[in-house]
Formats: sequence, structure tokens, C-alpha cells
Amino acid sequence: MTTKPNTANNTRLIVILATATALLLVPLMAMQFTTEVDWGPFDFLIMGILLYGTGLTCELVMRKVKNTTHRIILCFIILAILFLIWAELAVGVFGTPFAGS
Repeated sequence: MTTKPNTANNTRLIVILATATALLLVPLMAMQFTTEVDWGPFDFLIMGILLYGTGLTCELVMRKVKNTTHRIILCFIILAILFLIWAELAVGVFGTPFAGS
């Protein structure tokens, strides 16, 4: 007996991956029109890891955690971690060596 894949889960995964890709295209497009955005390949790699990693981790939570409240809390924590890492890498909020401080 074969099981039919849950199309809602697959659609959600496609949306997550498409959103991460679209977010990565924003600085790429901005670099074509202004010199104020200056990302190198390493910047795209790190942001890709952060965006795709966050999206896939939230997808894993959505698939494995049954309690809706726990899903929301865990995804909020994952997003908070993303924003803290992003802020640290962007401007060095905490002054760690990751930001070049």
C-alpha cells in the first residue's frame, strides 16, 4: 500500500523555498542598480544558509510537532535566532568576532 504525499506540506515547502530565493534575489537585483549594495559570493552563501536553514527548520517543526501552540512558539524562536544572527552579521549588535569586531 502506497501513501499519497500530503500536497499541503509540499506546497508549504515550495513556498518557503521560493520565498528564501526571492529574498536572496533582492540584494542581487539591487547590486545591478546601485553601488550601495556590495555583496560578494560569501555573503550570498551565508545568507542562503541562514534563510534556507531557517525555512527548512520551520518546515520540520510544522511537520513533526502536532501541538499548534508549540509549533508557533518553536517557529517564533527559530525566527528570533535568525534575526539575532542577521543583526550581528550586519552591524555587530553584540560585538562578537562574527561581525568583524
